[in-house]
Amino acid sequence: MSVSVQAIVTVRHLFVSPGHNYFGRHGQPAGAHPTLDVPSVRCRAGQGIEGDRFFGYRPDYNGQITFFAWETLLALRAHFRAVALSPAVFRRNVVTEGLPLPTLAGQRFHLGEIEFEGIAEAKPCHWMDTAAAPGAEVWLRGRGGLRAKILSDGVLLPGPVRFSAPGLLDLPAAG
Repeated sequence: MSVSVQAIVTVRHLFVSPGHNYFGRHGQPAGAHPTLDVPSVRCRAGQGIEGDRFFGYRPDYNGQITFFAWETLLALRAHFRAVALSPAVFRRNVVTEGLPLPTLAGQRFHLGEIEFEGIAEAKPCHWMDTAAAPGAEVWLRGRGGLRAKILSDGVLLPGPVRFSAPGLLDLPAAG
């Protein structure tokens, strides 16, 4: 018998960037490509998000889209006393509230009509100490977000969205 968890979660922000600021730049200065907070993203199966730096990067890439928990941002702001820290600094595509990101690695799930496959944690890199706060890289380990593949085409918008995941037995707390 297949069990499916369903809930309403919130998409707080959607981000794209036309270029890489950190990826592939170890030992070099950070890039200066903006992280754009956009009103929608068009997800393309097997390709990524149109207009984003990883769109069409390589076949079967496991980071076609990345997710970050709003709850993690709030905890990081409190821990580092950085109340004005923008979610854009993490350079994840989708900032969600109420979505249990760590439990979705290895799982297929839907946000609205779009199907995703969670692959692994979007591990924080050493740049987080500069972009967010000194010590942020270590603090974010285990809560850096989720790398995923896009399995079906669709448009994702900010606001409440139906989340479903066949096979999850419970919807644990997010963040």
